[in-house]
Amino acid sequence: MNTHANAVPGSVDSQRTTPAVTSATQHIYWSLRREFWENRYLYVAPMAVASVFLFGFLISAIHSPSHLRELLAMSTSHGHDEISGIFDIAAALLMGTAILMSVFYCTEALHSERRDRSILFWKSLPVSDAMTVLVKASIPLLFLPALVAAITGVLWFLMLLLSSAVLIGTGGNVAMLWTHVTILHMTWLMFYHVLTAHALWPAPVYCWFLLVSGWARRAAVLWAALPILAIGGLEKIAFNTLHFATLVGSRFIGSTAPAGSSPDVFPTNPMTHITPGSFLASPGLWIGLVFAAIFLVAAIRLRRSQGPI
Repeated sequence: MNTHANAVPGSVDSQRTTPAVTSATQHIYWSLRREFWENRYLYVAPMAVASVFLFGFLISAIHSPSHLRELLAMSTSHGHDEISGIFDIAAALLMGTAILMSVFYCTEALHSERRDRSILFWKSLPVSDAMTVLVKASIPLLFLPALVAAITGVLWFLMLLLSSAVLIGTGGNVAMLWTHVTILHMTWLMFYHVLTAHALWPAPVYCWFLLVSGWARRAAVLWAALPILAIGGLEKIAFNTLHFATLVGSRFIGSTAPAGSSPDVFPTNPMTHITPGSFLASPGLWIGLVFAAIFLVAAIRLRRSQGPI
């Protein structure tokens, strides 16, 4: 006797035989897990860079502890800059790593799945092309800044612990060191700067790379760079100006302006005052986001029609 066929709607048997409907939140969650599973360098690379820097810092702290005590003894602003300088170097190194990873990821995000033909499998799943492209775009625009800022904060904290251990062993003033280096505030400033100056501000550049990644059959990086170089070269020959090259360069590299800090102050400096209102009111931000949205729409349409290479 088929008990499942005679199950009363709403009963336990009918609930067991009814397939669960996967929500959009679960689709996004598993799509994000897929990206970090397929691209492990997104978290391995910044962790490796932070580990190498921490090892070098440990050798430096053990080799010359007297230099750190001399800096702490200085009460001038120059002394503060010298103390935080090594922390700024660590932040700059990880920010550069984030930019390189964002470029590499965007130029491979849609191209690699066509190259290894895994696009046939992913398209068979109940995940739309729009969701797939938007999840891929969220990696360099949101999740990578948060990840890099978190790794930088952990690196700073470990550097602070190592410095404290060296100072305790040599009779230095540990309290003054912790007063000069405010880890939580610096980590927040780091995240804000990476999110604004190196994610949202260059969003049209990253989305352009993503679009070319879905179109090019090979050498996606070359195809993404060629139109930019051609337009810049044509402008230089015709008008002897470099406005387009300067615009793209400022978008790609980023600046301290979106973070609300003056050019001579590093964004992780505790004295930095962020102005999110000014950043959100910037016409350049919204013009760039409009172009980013256009590139994303084009990338979604491309993925619908493109197959494996």
